[in-house]
Amino acid sequence: QVQLVESGGGLVQAGGSLRLSCAASGRTSISYYTLGWFRQAPGKEREFVAAISRGSGSTGYADSVKVRFTISRDNAKNTVHLHMNSLKPEDTAVYYCAARSGYRASTADGEYDYWGQGTQVTVSS
Repeated sequence: QVQLVESGGGLVQAGGSLRLSCAASGRTSISYYTLGWFRQAPGKEREFVAAISRGSGSTGYADSVKVRFTISRDNAKNTVHLHMNSLKPEDTAVYYCAARSGYRASTADGEYDYWGQGTQVTVSS
């Protein structure tokens, strides 16, 4: 099992940047997990943002964040980051870190086994 704790959220103006971090703890290193970021805006369904696979470290992004966001992992520090640039008001949401034991950087939230509590990101116009 793994426990996930997100940090780094906050209030930022449109065009600004934030770096979210997700610290993992537990019996197993995050090197054995594919990690993802999802977000949920008020009144909307939770949606996929980005993922990075275990093993090869291949990445996947939602079309809405491609080029602007970058996911990275530091297995030695048991941490995954989401670097967010050129933020837009529509990026406002609670951002969740998630982990799955499979190798594929899945976009489906139902395929992730472990979730953090989330961190709020608010982008003002």
